[in-house]
Amino acid sequence: MEELVVLVNPQDEVLGLMEKQQAHINGLLHRAFSVFLFNSSGEMLLQKRAAKKYHSPYQWTNAVCSHPRDNETYLEAANRRLKEELGIFTELSEKFHFIYKADVGNGLWEHELDHVFTGFFEGDFHLNKDEVEEVRYISMKDLDKEISEHPENFTEWFKIILEEYKHHFNK
Repeated sequence: MEELVVLVNPQDEVLGLMEKQQAHINGLLHRAFSVFLFNSSGEMLLQKRAAKKYHSPYQWTNAVCSHPRDNETYLEAANRRLKEELGIFTELSEKFHFIYKADVGNGLWEHELDHVFTGFFEGDFHLNKDEVEEVRYISMKDLDKEISEHPENFTEWFKIILEEYKHHFNK
């Protein structure tokens, strides 16, 4: 089945639908969401993208990031992908949204109106190996150190979204 993304203008008004990979080739603005999950120690959950992903395979990123379907809310989409990728459900709350554009290599661009959610989870994961290679929790201090020393190990959008997250919560 062809996966479509919802093309929007900066005010989040729908302009139409486009096949996901074509939208990434053209660098067109589309709806997206990102989920940051934490444990009781304040550590952030990272997922390593699966080998078969068409871009950014084997790179670490936030718990879940994807695109809402046509007529699906951002929260519905975030909950759907938590279940599809990690095999979990947890309460999420939307924290902010912003627009970014990132070159993800091989002529592909992420240009997204991204709604960022946070949640808390401690429990068992049931990973979809087509999507996720592995997961781990990490302290923010250790995460900053790893990104500084090995930025190539992390998705481009995660580095951007993480900085925006810090901007909103480390004031």
